[in-house]
Amino acid sequence: MSNKSKKLILIQRVLIWTLYFFSGFVLYSTKGILPSILITFTRIIYPLSIFWLQIRIKKRTNFLPINSKMTTSQLWFNLLPVIASLSTVIFSLTNTFLYILEKLINS
Repeated sequence: MSNKSKKLILIQRVLIWTLYFFSGFVLYSTKGILPSILITFTRIIYPLSIFWLQIRIKKRTNFLPINSKMTTSQLWFNLLPVIASLSTVIFSLTNTFLYILEKLINS
């Protein structure tokens, strides 16, 4: 891999993490725009999703490690963090974009 592509990957990761951390800042510091049940769920799972994503990125494993020999409990053990993290990312980013949109409209 060339040095230029490594720098591009680093810049992309920094931008994505910055956006995600800003979403967490908005999530915890302001009243949520989304329904309260979604905000509560997102506030609970958000720190866990950061931890889970860091483990997956560091180990460079698949985000959804599923094979045909898994038991039902192993399948759910692998699926639940993925579903929770993806929904947390969606809810926190949606909340942030709605917050920014509300600030732009009201200013």
